[in-house]
Amino acid sequence: MIVVQEADFDAGALQASLRERCAGAAGALVTFTGYVRDFSPGDATRTLTLEHYPGMCERELEDIAKQACERWRVVDYVIVHRVGTLPRNAQIVFVAVASAHRGDAFQACEYIMDALKTRAPFWKRETLASGRSFWVEQKQSDTDRACSWDGHSSKEAS
Repeated sequence: MIVVQEADFDAGALQASLRERCAGAAGALVTFTGYVRDFSPGDATRTLTLEHYPGMCERELEDIAKQACERWRVVDYVIVHRVGTLPRNAQIVFVAVASAHRGDAFQACEYIMDALKTRAPFWKRETLASGRSFWVEQKQSDTDRACSWDGHSSKEAS
């Protein structure tokens, strides 16, 4: 399941729904929830505005999830990403992966987040408590993490 929405989400309900859909096929379920945090040192974040390219964004998220399913033994997954203007501490993203084994679930969840941060067409504008506003640039460390997955597959190692 992939959803891009303005509304907040209930991480517990999403996890419970995934667990129910797996109907005993999954021995592990790994989740990640991302929140709006202070990005700039010395000046608190007031809001983070996320824009996206509708249609293209969902297709890229589907491609990322498909690649995770090809690399690891994934039973099912959930990706929910919010857009719009979010206050500090608000939930931004939820990723959950169910698998028969914890290693596959952990790796697939981490892969999805790394790929999402670098490939999904989201743009972020941070507004600080001082009123200053700017576009958030992609970090080199995020790009490096996403590139580190190239050529890695636990299915090949099994």
